[in-house]
Amino acid sequence: MSNPAEKPEVVQLPAEPVSAPSASSRRAAAQRVREARDKLTSTSGTRPAFDAEMLRQYAQTRLSASYVVMLLVVATGVLFGLWMQPIPAALWTVGMLCIHGAMVRSCRRFLTAPASPAATRAWRTRFVVLDLLYGLCWMAILIHPVLDMVTETLMMFLMLLVIAVSSMLAANLPIAALAATAPVAVAMALSFAMIGSLDNYILAALAIAAEGYFVLLAHRLHSSTFATLEARAEKDALIGELEQAKAISDEARHRAESANVAKSRFLAQMSHELRTPLNAILGFSEVMKSEIFGAHAVPVYKEYSADIHNSGVHLLNLINEILDLSRIEAGRYELNEEAVSLVGIVADCHHLMKLRASSRGITIHEVFEQAMPRLWADERAIRQVVLNLLSNSIKFTPQGGEIWLKAGWTASGGQYLSVKDTGSGIPEDEIPVVLASFGQGSNSIKSAEQGAGLGLPIAKNLIDLHGGTFTLKSKLRIGTEVIVTFPPERVMSALAPLSDDSPPLQPEGSAVPDDKRRPRHKPIMSAGTGS
Repeated sequence: MSNPAEKPEVVQLPAEPVSAPSASSRRAAAQRVREARDKLTSTSGTRPAFDAEMLRQYAQTRLSASYVVMLLVVATGVLFGLWMQPIPAALWTVGMLCIHGAMVRSCRRFLTAPASPAATRAWRTRFVVLDLLYGLCWMAILIHPVLDMVTETLMMFLMLLVIAVSSMLAANLPIAALAATAPVAVAMALSFAMIGSLDNYILAALAIAAEGYFVLLAHRLHSSTFATLEARAEKDALIGELEQAKAISDEARHRAESANVAKSRFLAQMSHELRTPLNAILGFSEVMKSEIFGAHAVPVYKEYSADIHNSGVHLLNLINEILDLSRIEAGRYELNEEAVSLVGIVADCHHLMKLRASSRGITIHEVFEQAMPRLWADERAIRQVVLNLLSNSIKFTPQGGEIWLKAGWTASGGQYLSVKDTGSGIPEDEIPVVLASFGQGSNSIKSAEQGAGLGLPIAKNLIDLHGGTFTLKSKLRIGTEVIVTFPPERVMSALAPLSDDSPPLQPEGSAVPDDKRRPRHKPIMSAGTGS
């Protein structure tokens, strides 16, 4: 019988990780969506907020140049009154001033009115109509038949002056600038072309070219103003994002501080709750281990009592380490500073750990500089640092290894302590991990003697409280070295004795005469004297 066909093995390819969009790409996409929405709701193709701001700048420019425009209108009316009848010139001047007054009044009302999209469109239309009337009035005076006696050059100059002033004033509203200048330029070009001479054709072409130039100039001014507004809006948005991020970070910091306070309170309360029964466990287990009240009926109970006592001691040390770290992180660890000998503390710690090192076949070498002055430091903190470093070296150094303890001077005049071993070493990328609270490297996890990962962080924080430095150097399969330095300010160097005699209490030549000395009062009763 034939074997059934085997099912083909289906290998599922690993899915490509979908990369999350970055913050910059999300911000750019949001900006493009916002710009598209604003262009659909705007009448000028820009943001509605920019439309209102452009009209605001247009109105402010009109108000700031109102007196200049009035002077130009009055001067033109007076000048044309000399060439034509005074009454038509006066009527034209009054009409221009009325249009100008309506323009100024509208600008002031717009600046005081509340901004809204509907109101912005209405004001925009009103300004365009007023500028159109403004341009038509200038067109009427420039193509008046009575002014045929005026030379073409003077008329061209007046036309360029009117177009230039109108273009600059209405640059923030290009459609208004076109409405104010196009009638004048077109009328003057037609007026020159109807004469029929070559010179007038050239002047007509110049009039159209001038209109195009000033329209382009107004458009460029509008674009630069728009770019300025866009940059300011982006800056305001960035400031808003920064303020929001700062508020979020402040809130996170407050939460972290609250969590830290809660952690400190919890640890302080739990230390009392744990130490009270732990002391009883340690005391009774030590009594049972020492067989103070008699031998055990079963000998193995003595070993169990020893295991209970050792576990209790380990738990008590762990609680003490956690409390020390919490006090250091909370900034409530106070140094009990006094004059201590660094070499003496290192030698004492070596003596305490010598038996443990000898049981593992580890040799500890001492390299100390002699006659070193004392340090102004906390003896308990330094002793804890040395014990933590030395116990770590013994823990991770294989049998038959070596450890070097060094103490001496630094190049800047301070003192240093070095603990170097021939252990398995720490990978370079795991050094920040082992220096963090509860951090353990890969070798520590594989080791049979696992700890809580608090020895190195506590040692580093204690050295930081003394103003020193904590440096950890390690290479795999070569060893680890920890160098601790103390600043020169903590070295208590002896002062040299004074070589010169002390100065007299009173300078020479200033002795007080005997008659001016203060008389010494005799005692009322002289005991034991014959006087």
